[in-house]
Parts: sequence; C-alpha cells; structure tokens
Amino acid sequence: MVPIAITHADDPRLGDYRDLKERHLNTLGGRFIAESERVVRRLLASGLRVHSLLATPARLATLADALALRPPPGTGGDEDRFPVYVVAQMIMDRIAGFHVHRGCLAVGERPAEAAVPADARTVVVLEDLVDVDNLGAVARNAAALGAGALCLSPGCADPFYRKAIRVSLGAVFFLPVVRFARWPDDLLGLRAAGFQLVAATPRAGATPLPAFVRPERMALLLGSEGPGLSSAVLDLADQLVAIPMAASGASMGVDSLNVATAGAVILYALGEPSAKARPNPSR
Repeated sequence: MVPIAITHADDPRLGDYRDLKERHLNTLGGRFIAESERVVRRLLASGLRVHSLLATPARLATLADALALRPPPGTGGDEDRFPVYVVAQMIMDRIAGFHVHRGCLAVGERPAEAAVPADARTVVVLEDLVDVDNLGAVARNAAALGAGALCLSPGCADPFYRKAIRVSLGAVFFLPVVRFARWPDDLLGLRAAGFQLVAATPRAGATPLPAFVRPERMALLLGSEGPGLSSAVLDLADQLVAIPMAASGASMGVDSLNVATAGAVILYALGEPSAKARPNPSR
C-alpha cells in the first residue's frame, strides 16, 4: 500500500473525511469513521472492510506494522486493498473541520446486521441511550466483561458514530450489535431464547446486587440517562436489581450511578467468571 501524498484540502478523494463534526456517514453507503491510532489498529485487525486511511507522516510511520499485517495486493480480494493518504497536519485539520490531534482517521464499512450468538450467556440491552459517550463506554465495558452482544432499542444513538467508536476503543468492531425494531416486544424474543430479563433500577423492591443470584442466561437491561428504564420495560422484566448507594451518597441526593458505570459494576458482579481473569483491554 504505497502512500498517496495529498497537498490540497479540497482533493475530491477525501470527501468521506470532510467536515466530520457536521455529519454522520450512516447515509453514505454504510460507512463509519475510525479516529486515533488505537482505534484504527483495531479496525485493521477486525476483518471489517477498510475503504481508506488518512494520516500524517508521523502517524503513518507508527502504523506501519499494523498495515504490514494486511494482505498484500494481489493475494486477497478487492476489499483487502485500500488507498492510504498522507497529509500534513494542517491539511488534515482543514479537511475534518477540527484539530485531529491523534493524526489519523480511517473509513470503514459497517458490519452486516448482527444477531445474538446462540451460545451467549450474557447480553446487554440499552433503552433509548442517546449520549454517544455513554453508549461507547457501555460497549467497551460489555466487551471487556464477557457480554456476547449489545442490543439497542430503536431510540438509541448510533454505535458507529465517530465519537462512540472512539470511546468504545473499537469494541463495536468485534461485539455483535443488534438493533431491535419492535420495542419493547423484541425483549420477548430474548426471553424465548432462554434469557432472563434483568432490569437495573433503583426503584423500591429491586434486589440489592450483593444478594442477587445470577440466572443461567441474563439480558441486562439498562435505561437512558435521567429517566432510566421505561415502565413498559420494567413491567416485562423477570427480575429487578439495584446497586445499593452509600448512606452519605443518598443524603446528597445520589440514588444511582452513571449508566456505563452501573452496567460495568453489575456485569463484573454477575458476568462471566472468565472475564475477571482476562488482561485489562486498555493496556
């Protein structure tokens, strides 16, 4: 993959990278933007199709080993070959519309529609989570702590939005992401597949986490920022679980944790035992 030097910000070959703050790529052929060296490395290792790579000379040098692992031209299909563009930092910033201080971007192709794996014992289900930072953090936590899939209600944010991908550290490239179409009726499909619907909620009557007994197959339901899970979802739940708050926290009006933090605590306490022995994925 011989780098192609770009000297003008208006080069038409870089249309996918233009004005990234102002738009998503979900309407442009099912593509997404990967940002930062660590995320681009994970994209290159994921097996997903890469359409192009844009990097500064310095960042391209540090990515050389990851690019070398891609099949050389002529040994794989057309999807294995993509252009690598190299630009000065100033030009990259003009193209993207902001300072890309990590020095590299790549355009990938979204994976085909996923399904919950037949052997999954734990799945995480999000209802109307619209904050992309929280969505990315939940995806990273779910992957790190052994969940077999991430299921989203129709009102959830896009897990392949640039910032969600970055916060997830590319976890969405590997973790099956299932977008439900009929909400909350699709939860009944999880139950039919043998999952117990476990709703995380601070409401009265929920079993405190230390006393909660994990079911064999668990669909952990997490709600949106602020309102939490809807009454319709709570009514469908087989069990309710709550993370007890310290008395000092309750006195300050704190009755729950951030959704990504709460999900991580519950997944660690109730999740796959093997996940607790795996190396830290952030290192």
